[in-house]
Amino acid sequence: MNKVKLAIVYYSAYGTNHAMAEIAEQAAKALGAEVRLRKVQETAPQAVIDTIAPWKEFQQKTANVAVATPDDLVWANAMLFSAPTRFGTVASQVRAFIDTLGPIWQQGHLNRKPVSMMTSAQNLHGGQETTTTGMYTTFAHWGSIIVPPGFTDGVMFKGRGNPYGASNTMGAVDDEVKDIITYQTRRLVEVAGKLAA
Repeated sequence: MNKVKLAIVYYSAYGTNHAMAEIAEQAAKALGAEVRLRKVQETAPQAVIDTIAPWKEFQQKTANVAVATPDDLVWANAMLFSAPTRFGTVASQVRAFIDTLGPIWQQGHLNRKPVSMMTSAQNLHGGQETTTTGMYTTFAHWGSIIVPPGFTDGVMFKGRGNPYGASNTMGAVDDEVKDIITYQTRRLVEVAGKLAA
């Protein structure tokens, strides 16, 4: 597993996907993977963020987290994304980041790299599955190797498990979702390790 270099790229306005990304980071490091935890650049106007206290507070809390760049994905041999759903698709901040990846995609730097996706929404059926599968469409265009958790472990048969990727309702991440994130990360790292061998 020590050959795996995992880029975990997330967007989080209030902290849910940041917490999910940190759980994945811990799981990957426990397997011996080298990890870069990166947030995508905020694109919402600061004047708007400043009017919403929890958003502004979380922005300040994570000010020291490095911003994702295309170079992070060139460096990686595995990728894990985590971002909230917005009206059934991924948050626009992530789409803006994806729009910067054309040059490395054209050079083949995303090809054959295993990738997986996690998400959250305000409520239980807020578009999580369409957000995840929509991102898998993007990954297919890259030529990446999509590694969903699938129904391949008992943890995935719990109440909120789905075959596409971990999802959480907005707020704290409970033990059930932590177990799913840990399993999804382990599966991704194991696949990446086999490809890197």
